[in-house]
Amino acid sequence: MILPNQIARGVAEGTVCLVFRRWTKPNVRAGDTLRTVAGVIAVDSIESIAESAITEEQARQAGAASAAEVRAALRGPAGAPLYCIAVRWAGPDPRVALSQTSELAEDELAEIQRRLDRLDSRSERGPWTHDVLEVIAAHPGTRAAELAELLGRERDALKLDVRKLKNLGLTHSLDVGYRLAPRGAAYLANRRHRDQSS
Repeated sequence: MILPNQIARGVAEGTVCLVFRRWTKPNVRAGDTLRTVAGVIAVDSIESIAESAITEEQARQAGAASAAEVRAALRGPAGAPLYCIAVRWAGPDPRVALSQTSELAEDELAEIQRRLDRLDSRSERGPWTHDVLEVIAAHPGTRAAELAELLGRERDALKLDVRKLKNLGLTHSLDVGYRLAPRGAAYLANRRHRDQSS
């Protein structure tokens, strides 16, 4: 489940505690966590509900002005079940703190390299992590479609790969495009130095 930034921030601020979704089958379960721009959001419960049963109080808890506004905003297949999902802020995204590290010890650099090597070895297209980091470093804030074109790749596949780098604390998503996180910049500087020395 993807939460719009405004809703995620509302959950973090305590003004939103319900989300409504129309799905053919639920995309989340109680106990799941979601990483958002506002931090980690926990799913406490998920229940099916009739559209006509949405109350004004539930609408306010979902960050809407009225139940009619909630109904008007619903997306998904017509006739699909509607779910009311109780959510709460569970804390900051640990990737953010990780990504802010700009001084890396040798063991940290080795661990990053090990994880990148594993991503490269599992890819059907061959090694990609270094090229993607270099392109993001050279073109911060550039749309994913343009980065994909520079790399000769499909946009959606590139976005999935950048998410893998973000999970390692190496990149940040911007409103448009990406940039290297301090951790990613430190790793890349070290990698360039090693490449020049060899």
